Amino acid sequence: MTTPSERLDQESWSRRAERELRSQVETQSAELKELQKLVGFYDSARHEPVQVPQWRLEPASGNRHLATVMAQMTDWHLGEMVKPDEVLFLNAYDEAIASRRARLWFEKVVTLPRTYVQGIHLEGLVVPATGDLFTGEIHRELTESNYERILQTVLNAQEPILAGFALLEQEYNGNVEVDAVIGNHGRMALKSVFKGRVYDNFEWLFWSVIRDRLKDRGSKVVVNVSTSMDMNISVYGRNHLLTHGDQFVGGTGISGAFAPLSLGAHRKGKRQTIAGMPMETMVIGHRHQLINIPGVIMGGALKGYDEFAFAHNYPPAEAVQALWITTPERAQTMWMPVYVQDRVAEGW
Repeated sequence: MTTPSERLDQESWSRRAERELRSQVETQSAELKELQKLVGFYDSARHEPVQVPQWRLEPASGNRHLATVMAQMTDWHLGEMVKPDEVLFLNAYDEAIASRRARLWFEKVVTLPRTYVQGIHLEGLVVPATGDLFTGEIHRELTESNYERILQTVLNAQEPILAGFALLEQEYNGNVEVDAVIGNHGRMALKSVFKGRVYDNFEWLFWSVIRDRLKDRGSKVVVNVSTSMDMNISVYGRNHLLTHGDQFVGGTGISGAFAPLSLGAHRKGKRQTIAGMPMETMVIGHRHQLINIPGVIMGGALKGYDEFAFAHNYPPAEAVQALWITTPERAQTMWMPVYVQDRVAEGW
């Protein structure tokens, strides 16, 4: 026979169990109602009548949009040798490979826009030449390992460069502009100078000679050679600042080139604003990387990966140059890098 205390405990347990069951039933009922709503919504979405609008495009008009091709020419390092066995066969570079890649670059500056840009009137071509066309002899190892001396390179590069710009002039109906700044490898002094910096560089001499030779040949190609390490060019009213980029130091950490690029762009932009020439885009080279971030375009290198980059464990980068299409409405509408490296064709 149960005692009053035991009966009280049993009654309390029954009430608790009843409350728990009721709570479970209420929860399951709410979930069932929610499921029923979802089923009803799904059924309505599938079967309720809808009115689908008809979207139509107007026929293409005869007026085509305007655009300009921007093809950066940077870090060709003509004269230098890269031996494939010294860089785990990630690249090779010599006189024959340099000649092949240079010609391929000129050809692709023609064929890429011709192939991929339709319905747009390409008004012309702007070539930002941002330095290190020659590898120079600023280090003893370069003097010993280059496939030719710097003065030979300056002379030997004239004919293929002139031939290339003749090709570009024909494609772009004479509307070709080359804007050249010097790099750091073409300098005559072993240590960089700042006063008279441009006139201490073989690239200034080369581009000045190319300008005059084109003029003598009756060419319409315009070659502007900067007397400063920086150059401002306006394309559809937007200022592009050209500079080689060797003044931006650092960038060996995880962030790579982005940290010095961001700081450098900030400082350049502040200086440009004070000078009354606000900078919308900075176009640079030097680091042999292809980078396209807001406000900064960095071209790659025709030379490609080398022993210096290998020794510093930089990520291997294919030989490439930056090319993009700019329009009056947008600073950059299409991005189409020019890849010029071909292991099989180059024979390494």
